[in-house]
Amino acid sequence: MLNTRIDLDEFLAVALAPENADRRLQRIDGEIVEVVSNNQSSEIGFTIGSELYSFVRPRKLGRVTGSDGGYTILGEQYIPDCAFVSHQRQPQTTTEAYPEVAPDVVVEVLSPSNTASGDERDRLSRKVANYLAAGCELWLVYPDEKKLERYVAGEPVQTYRSGDTLPGRGLLEGFRLDIASVWPA
Repeated sequence: MLNTRIDLDEFLAVALAPENADRRLQRIDGEIVEVVSNNQSSEIGFTIGSELYSFVRPRKLGRVTGSDGGYTILGEQYIPDCAFVSHQRQPQTTTEAYPEVAPDVVVEVLSPSNTASGDERDRLSRKVANYLAAGCELWLVYPDEKKLERYVAGEPVQTYRSGDTLPGRGLLEGFRLDIASVWPA
């Protein structure tokens, strides 16, 4: 039986190869998975990231990365649509492609392919579990349903829809995200 699982060094050799410079690759469960987005998901991720950035930057709380920022989470390499990393978790910026730091908040905007097949649902479940185990707060966004789910380890999932406001927690106390403003007009 052929083992298709690859280790971190093998993954980085593929992910950072010049011929893959325009591809967004993640390593989930030891397998290379290409992240394919669409304009709607990208716009939603950018909108949420912009709101986070506008709150975080003047308060000097940390960094907000966009859809090209990768992270190593429990040995796997993920590229969330946006993420907030506090200065406590990462005091200085890095040029590493997938630094070993767990963001305080990660935002994953789902496209139809994320929930279409059983394999994709399994990968998503694995990512959610890993983010939570690493101490991340996860905002999982479902554009087709116009809802955002907030995952925090040890707490029930909270669901927000248009008309709701997602309040910041911890370092993001005072942040408010109007859910209706997230969806493209």
